[in-house]
Amino acid sequence: MPNPSPRQQTRLHAQPSISADRLVLLPSDFRLGVSTAAYQIEGAAREEGRGPSIWDSFAHTPGLTANGDHGDVACDHYHRWRDDLDLMVDLGIREYRLSVSWSRLQPSGQGELNPEAVVFYRALLEGMRERGIRPLVTLYHWDLPQPLEDAGGWPVRVTAERFADYAARTVGALGDLAEDWITLNEPWCSAFLGYHTGAHAPGRRDWGAAIAAAHHLNLAHGLAVAVIRAELPGARVGIANIVTDIRPRTDSLDDLAAAERLDAASNRVFLDPVYLGDYSEQVRRLLGADGLDAVIRPGDLDVIAAPTDFAGINHYQRVIARHDDDDAGPLRVREEPAEPATTSFGWSVIPASLTAVLMRVSREFTSLPLLITENGASYHDYLDPDGDVVDLDRVSYLRGYLDAVVTAVEQGADVRGYYAWSFLDNFEWAEGYGKRFGMVFVDYATQRRIPKLSAHWYRRLISERMSQLEPIGVKR
Repeated sequence: MPNPSPRQQTRLHAQPSISADRLVLLPSDFRLGVSTAAYQIEGAAREEGRGPSIWDSFAHTPGLTANGDHGDVACDHYHRWRDDLDLMVDLGIREYRLSVSWSRLQPSGQGELNPEAVVFYRALLEGMRERGIRPLVTLYHWDLPQPLEDAGGWPVRVTAERFADYAARTVGALGDLAEDWITLNEPWCSAFLGYHTGAHAPGRRDWGAAIAAAHHLNLAHGLAVAVIRAELPGARVGIANIVTDIRPRTDSLDDLAAAERLDAASNRVFLDPVYLGDYSEQVRRLLGADGLDAVIRPGDLDVIAAPTDFAGINHYQRVIARHDDDDAGPLRVREEPAEPATTSFGWSVIPASLTAVLMRVSREFTSLPLLITENGASYHDYLDPDGDVVDLDRVSYLRGYLDAVVTAVEQGADVRGYYAWSFLDNFEWAEGYGKRFGMVFVDYATQRRIPKLSAHWYRRLISERMSQLEPIGVKR
């Protein structure tokens, strides 16, 4: 077991946990876990039949990622997964949200699955089962096979249909080893960062294409739910949407309208059709004439609104919106970071924002159980002279945001789990390896894993939570 160093132990004793009288308010089946994504950790980019994804193409294009970083090796999890799962067990982690790679499983984006990829993922899931780790499997975390992008990508309808086929084949091949499935991770990022701003793969800058992509991603989710139900009738299925806490800069009518527009194009365009069965008036007024109305076909909304079993919520920050007619894009909104913006990304650290998001989703959109499928912060982590990573900021962050979850439960939200982002430091997309979100430090030159103070704090929290449940005989 990777015990804290003497220095870490001293610091750990000085870091309070969440009080027992707060922890006990969580449901007895509440999950405390961690998250990762395939392209960010696996590496082995050209091994055993894996094909290129849009992120391989994007990251290997000069100037698009920090320092030209890419995921060819990343954390080398493809070869080190056994040790990584053992480390999870040592840290008390028994709930793990991972993604499988579309470009590894189905390199061309259609047809039979790559048998070597199936062997890999079956071994990984079997290894989790052997260690008592429950998987929450995400089918799509942004690694669209490049051949599908070459054929038009998410702005064209056929990509949603290809995704449904991939989902059916993957669940058919792996479904005996996992009951819990997420269709898509953060379709907002795939649509608007990928096709509007160009900040993410595939790096296109076309507002209309982004809107079409948003609808087809929603459609892909609904189609996938149907095929997962058919392949694995007992599966629990949901989607993980990023939900941002958006506030107007002032109470002026202009700023209030700007915040509403940003909310419509960030949150509502994905939450409305999945949970309420239609795009809201705000979304249609904002996006309809720019392409949304043109891509909606009869029956689409019924498909998108297929019943799910939980709502996945990714949350990172509060942003401030102000009206801006000058050079602010089609929304005429200027986004500003809320204060305090203290992460290395310049994102806000406001735990009450997570409470607000959970309450909003549970009151306005769905009564489904909520899973926080991602929440975390990047800091300027480093190995000190003793070889430790004493990430006090992250400990404080986790304590604050987990307490915010308890507050939401107190206020009536049905929250059933929290998956911290992330288990390992990893390839942080366009930011490369300069942003560290992990509870475990990765020395990329040697691939050595070093649990940070936050990992030991989280292990203690999980242990305290389990000790609360043992007297009443609660099991996972």
